[in-house]
Amino acid sequence: MVDKVCLHKDQIKDFSQKEITVCEECIKVGDAWVNLRQCFICGHVGCCDSSKNKHATKHFKATKHPIMKSVTPGEEFTWCYVDTKCTSSFYIKNSHIVSQREPSIFVGTTT
Repeated sequence: MVDKVCLHKDQIKDFSQKEITVCEECIKVGDAWVNLRQCFICGHVGCCDSSKNKHATKHFKATKHPIMKSVTPGEEFTWCYVDTKCTSSFYIKNSHIVSQREPSIFVGTTT
């Protein structure tokens, strides 16, 4: 079986990486979060699917922005909601997406 590759990489924007260390939507409702995810299209930061509110996924459902990345220290992956692929093929330098590594694609779910 051949894994399909994310077909949405061309939608990634060159945005300044936000230095947000909280889920602002969770703060507004007084809830906690587990990990944070950042949208690769607009830079929105929301909580992961292991969190009660799942704000990163809610952002995808509302905007259809397909690709996000973990902003949790020690986690380096991107996730395409549409292709349901987890990959470490993008990297950040000086707060900007600058290149792609050779794709390393995994099938699975993200937290």
